[in-house]
Amino acid sequence: MEIIPAQNKKDLQDFIDLPYSLYKDDPNWVAPLRNEQKNQFIAEKNPMLDHCHYQLFLLYKGNQVIGRIAAFIDQLALDAWKKPIGLFGSFECIQDPQAAQMLLDAARNWLRKQKMSRMRGPWSFASQEWGLVIEGFTPPPVILAPYNPPYYNVFLESFGLKKAKDLMVYVIDAGEGYQVPERYLTLTNRIEKRFGVTVRSVNVHNLEEDVITIMSIANQSIADNWGFYPVTEAESRAMARDLKQIINPNAVLIAENKNSKPIGFAISLPDINLIIKDFKGNLLPFNWLKLLLGLKNINQYRMWALGVIPEYQGKAIDTLLYKKTYEAIYNPTVRVEINYVLEDNQRMNNALMRLGVKPLRRYRVYEMAI
Repeated sequence: MEIIPAQNKKDLQDFIDLPYSLYKDDPNWVAPLRNEQKNQFIAEKNPMLDHCHYQLFLLYKGNQVIGRIAAFIDQLALDAWKKPIGLFGSFECIQDPQAAQMLLDAARNWLRKQKMSRMRGPWSFASQEWGLVIEGFTPPPVILAPYNPPYYNVFLESFGLKKAKDLMVYVIDAGEGYQVPERYLTLTNRIEKRFGVTVRSVNVHNLEEDVITIMSIANQSIADNWGFYPVTEAESRAMARDLKQIINPNAVLIAENKNSKPIGFAISLPDINLIIKDFKGNLLPFNWLKLLLGLKNINQYRMWALGVIPEYQGKAIDTLLYKKTYEAIYNPTVRVEINYVLEDNQRMNNALMRLGVKPLRRYRVYEMAI
């Protein structure tokens, strides 16, 4: 076995292709669209690369790629965390402890050369793709959610990586009889009147500006959260361009106070994984049409993000946004996954449990001194 740094277009293509062969017989894996995976490593497509320095590694056995890993530093993260923490991600590997050791060693050694003192991951070049699944390997992952076999956790722990933080996933399912508890309908009605709060859908004709507004709220609302660092305006605009193709505008909400100042938001994305599961990562020649037509009938969503600016936190605005989201996308079979929620965010976890959600999945981010 031999580790090779990815240096050219062929290496990048091999890096992107590996999961499609590793997971081809796994019924729970959903092949992401290949173009979207490639775009993560093109600076013009992914503004996150503007503040990242990275190296991709491939593990070969003979002429066959059997593993991959990315090591990177994100300058915005370093500025926000005030600690020299390097990141690793895109970890994929055959079920071989020695192979995993070699990949993680390559990432650690590269991060050491960048003068990092700690190594954290898995972390992605795409927003909100953190951690490994440690509980809830089924059902299949929703849009933009990671997936991995259980043995990846064994490999990371054997290497010396330890739990840094767990991320919780919850689910509500109207098909199983879920309804928003009556007391919360009364509560949120009072909140709207008391604070003069209104909730509106995003304007698809002005989507970039609305997404910039949402990201500004996010940067304020979760600034103290573990793992946070700010999203740039360029990233917001790129996100708007990507989301415009798939969003249900009624499921992307902005809360405003009586003076029309944005104070909160909630983003729920239609789970296109239900449609693309059999595409094998390809939109051509006709899968793009299947996706376009299928979007109209999706009954599963991922609540991808929710935030409320600090001065309105603790006033049940988050509960109001949950209720408004549910009302916007409700049908008798709708299913919504809510992720991620930090395990120690007691305010959010308690609010969700009072809303009657069910725990579904748990992700873990690892870390170690290097």
